Amino acid sequence: MAQKTGVSPSHRFTKSLPVDFRFMGSPTSDPIGYADVNSGNNGVTCLSAPENGDSAGKVVERVANGVVNSDQTNEDSPYGGNDMLVEDRPSVGDEDVDSAAAPLPSVSKSDMDRRWGDITSYAAKKKVQSWFQLPTGNWELGRIISTSGTESVISLPDGKVLRLNSDKLIPANPDILDGVDDLMQLSYLNEPSVLFNLQYRYNQDMIYTKAGPVLVAINPFKKVSLYGNDYIEAYKNKSIESPHVYAIADTAIREMTRDEVNQSIIISGESGAGKTETAKIAMQYLAALGGGSGIEYEILKTNPILEAFGNAKTLRNDNSSRFGKLIEIHFSETGKISGAKIQTLVQCAEGERSYHIFYQLCAGAPRALRDKLNLKDVDEYKYLKQSNCYSITGVDDAEQFCIVKEALDVVHVSKEDQESVFAMLAAVLWLGNVSFTIIDNENHVEAVTDESLINVAKLIGCDTVDLNLALSTHKMRVGNDNIVQKLTLSQAIVTRDALAKSIYACLFDWLVEQINKSLAVGKRRTGRSISILDIYGFESFDRNSFEQFCINYANERLQQHFNRHLFKLEQEEYIQDGIDWAKVDFDDNQDCLNLFEKKPLGLLSLLDEESTFPNGTDFTFANKLKQHLKSNPCFRGEREKAFTVSHFAGEVTYDTTGFLEKNRDLLHLDSIQLLSSCSCHLPKTFASNMLNQSEKPVVGPLHKAGGADSQKLSVATKFKGQLFQLMQRLESTTPHFIRCIKPNNFQSPGSYEQGLVLQQLRCCGVLEVVRISRSGFPTRMSHQKFARRYGFLLLGNVASQDPLSVSVAILHQFNILPEMYQVGYTKLFFRTGQIGVLEDTRNRTLHGILRVQSCFRGHQARRYFKELQRGIATLQSFVRGEKTRKEYAVLLQRHRAAVNIQKQIKGRNARKTFKNISDASIVIQSVIRGWLVRRCSGDIGLVKSGASKANESDEVLVKSSFLAELQRRVLKAEAALREKEEENDIVHQRLQQYESRWSEYELKMKSMEEVWQKQMRSLQSSLSIAKKSLAVDESQRNSDASVNASDDREHSWDTGNNHRGPESNGLRPMSAGLSVISRLAEEFEQRSQVFSDDAKFLVEVKSGQVEASLNPDRELRRLKQMFETWKKDYAARLRETKVVLNKLGNEEGALERVKKKWWGRRNSTRYS
Repeated sequence: MAQKTGVSPSHRFTKSLPVDFRFMGSPTSDPIGYADVNSGNNGVTCLSAPENGDSAGKVVERVANGVVNSDQTNEDSPYGGNDMLVEDRPSVGDEDVDSAAAPLPSVSKSDMDRRWGDITSYAAKKKVQSWFQLPTGNWELGRIISTSGTESVISLPDGKVLRLNSDKLIPANPDILDGVDDLMQLSYLNEPSVLFNLQYRYNQDMIYTKAGPVLVAINPFKKVSLYGNDYIEAYKNKSIESPHVYAIADTAIREMTRDEVNQSIIISGESGAGKTETAKIAMQYLAALGGGSGIEYEILKTNPILEAFGNAKTLRNDNSSRFGKLIEIHFSETGKISGAKIQTLVQCAEGERSYHIFYQLCAGAPRALRDKLNLKDVDEYKYLKQSNCYSITGVDDAEQFCIVKEALDVVHVSKEDQESVFAMLAAVLWLGNVSFTIIDNENHVEAVTDESLINVAKLIGCDTVDLNLALSTHKMRVGNDNIVQKLTLSQAIVTRDALAKSIYACLFDWLVEQINKSLAVGKRRTGRSISILDIYGFESFDRNSFEQFCINYANERLQQHFNRHLFKLEQEEYIQDGIDWAKVDFDDNQDCLNLFEKKPLGLLSLLDEESTFPNGTDFTFANKLKQHLKSNPCFRGEREKAFTVSHFAGEVTYDTTGFLEKNRDLLHLDSIQLLSSCSCHLPKTFASNMLNQSEKPVVGPLHKAGGADSQKLSVATKFKGQLFQLMQRLESTTPHFIRCIKPNNFQSPGSYEQGLVLQQLRCCGVLEVVRISRSGFPTRMSHQKFARRYGFLLLGNVASQDPLSVSVAILHQFNILPEMYQVGYTKLFFRTGQIGVLEDTRNRTLHGILRVQSCFRGHQARRYFKELQRGIATLQSFVRGEKTRKEYAVLLQRHRAAVNIQKQIKGRNARKTFKNISDASIVIQSVIRGWLVRRCSGDIGLVKSGASKANESDEVLVKSSFLAELQRRVLKAEAALREKEEENDIVHQRLQQYESRWSEYELKMKSMEEVWQKQMRSLQSSLSIAKKSLAVDESQRNSDASVNASDDREHSWDTGNNHRGPESNGLRPMSAGLSVISRLAEEFEQRSQVFSDDAKFLVEVKSGQVEASLNPDRELRRLKQMFETWKKDYAARLRETKVVLNKLGNEEGALERVKKKWWGRRNSTRYS
């Protein structure tokens, strides 16, 4: 039964529209409409433009209901673009939301219909472009010119015209759909259209394309500008919606946070398709989003270690992963990375070049390490020179070795352990060089004791003899007896190689364990994690051996996981929920898995059974397979020792040569005991781990009677156990699939081989995924959550109704078409994009509610703020008032103290001024009185002299009253003389005080150079006081001089003018001393003014008030030195002046004594 399919185009689709494209119909409608065209049983969706206003408006309106605006997608949205969610599993329990690719009802198709998908006769009826297949297998695009009956005439781009059968034409999409980023947007979904769309994007370096829920990544084999911090921020902020690994990682981390369900990113593809680099890119994005704790740097640094020890160069890939790894990154409650764990899936395959670490060690080991390990060049080791490939183009092994050592430091592997690791690597290399010599006729051998054997024994820490015995003999226990069996040359070589492989395998496991310990530090068990799976891809060579057998079996299991989540679970969920749909056929690989895993007649069971038989050979194993599995449709026996398996990716023929040998664990118990006896700790650890594994219970055909060696697990059984653990971990997560595609086998940028890409697309099942995703119900939601999420959008009150009634009312209110959804028993199922209308309305409503709430809360906040502001203002006023009152009280107290101080100072200054005026008045009075006395005494002397000349013989009569007056004056002069002597003593005391003050000033200048200006003012005031005192002394000396002059005149009455000259000469030194002191005072005033002005100028220059081109600090130091020099000179001159004044005082004292002596003689002479 044919069904119509409505496909909602993405808004990103409009970016590829031509500039001159014009839309028709309603101006508010969606610009692009999809019309449904039915022919037969195929539902074809083609791009169409409306032809009239009314009908076009209706069509566009119906399509607009399914458009999802990617710019308005909410993180809590259940549809999240086209990403897939698989949470609703019967075994886990009912979840609220599941979003996955789901099928529509359809009828079974033929193989041709399933391959080409949307093939209709529409292209033949219309003159449109079509694809046709060339004899080479490639597809060519042509335009149909005419059609007649079953034949069509097409025109090729080069001008050629061909006539072809119309059934061989495949419709092509219009040009407007060239390069769409999601294959679901293609109108015609067929293989040539998908190939062309991928090639179109690949040529423009757009290597990522969405195929429904799957991301297709084509290896560009060159660097493309699609990564970095700018792109990480863009995808984090949802500013870019184009397909990318970042988008897958972002979806995983958002769904983990929103749904609290562990996520997984499964990266698959062939060898060389870019799986390892894709895993690194995903890890970088998760580290950028969940970084901050520091553990993300350690997680990124595990890549160089794992690649060095687990990757090798092959013909198809320079960095081929020879193991599978599952990196489980744990997140804390805040969304930050809190730890990680690595799980590996190892298989024993060796490429054309061995593991990278051997070449890196030989090329990059420092001299000291080379000497310690006795390392040689790579071409001197047999294990490395078998392929004659020693280097990789563009890769520096020495530089990579430094990166590996740095990474080991980051994951906290100590230097001692690193040296032990390198020693184990060197031991493996030297083991390959160990040779054997035949010792008897039965071809028994023993190891040659040469440099190789000695170095191996030294590196692992054992005795050379014990190592020789372990390599050339084998101990077996038969009953209660121990038998030592000598080995032949082939057996010894097998034992040697098994020991080397075991040491390396144990070393790899030990490194993974150390990395897990480092990454688990500080991990919080939140239950949230994102796992990234990077595993080897499907392999098919001309000769396929045991390694390809294990790799392809692992890929079959991963394909089953892919089918289970994208196909099986969807259909099972539709059946359980009662959805009306018809089952969609897809390539299920369950039969192939049964071929591998069925017991007891499966490939793995028969391989293990044959491996336990001592006489079993590769030929007997092949015959057993053909005998027991010939009826299986996925198995076909070939000639001799080969068989073919029909895998999901195609048929692969395996050669059983070496199957049994590689499946057996060839490491004998003797070798394990040898490792346990070594002195180095790593071999002991390896032996302990191997013994613990061998002690595990073994069931089935492997459980035989005999020695311990017979009970060891086979390689295939170990591999199957690791694979089941891996799949068990993946089953508990929500998967996100990335399919890596290799465009060519030559690793050439820009080369795109259609056949190779098509083969990989078929293996991935991309077309089936896109078709089912486009036609199914990818979005689903439980009735309870749908009612809870969108119930508030209803106009009426629905509180009392059940969730199903509320859900139906919501669907009717928003006019969602019945064919766009289905109602199940427990859930609602929607077509792609239908939930977008509800989500957009919900977002707008919530936005309005938030606006109202924000306004109300803002009003409340403003009211609270104003009340708080008023309270704070009141409190501040009280605090500031109290503070001001206290400050006012302090200021008032200071004012009163200042007034009191000013009163005392002004009183002191007034008294001092009064005293100065009084002293000056006395001096003036003494001067005037002296002048009067001198004038009167002069008149008397002249009268007496004239009388003596006139009459020398006459006696002058002097009245007794006049003599008494003279005697009184003489007594007064003597009293004044005594007062002058006392004043001289006072002057000497003052000079001593000045000297003591000057010494104090010098001490202050030395201790307080930074305040030397204050000292200058203090010195200035002190010298001004000295100047005033000296001025008083000078005035007193003048009065004394006047008295002395009067005495001289009286003396001249008796003795004449004989003594005037000496006395007048005695007064000159005193006046000279006063003049020197005046000059010193004047010099002090000038110098203090100069120093003060210079210092003030320098301070202004330093503070920036004055601009000058000089260094203020250097000039200030120079000014200080000048001041010190002048101070010393001034002090010296002041001392000299003091000495001169002392001398003058002594001379005055002598003169006074002479005067007293003369006055006594004169009085005695007169009265006698």
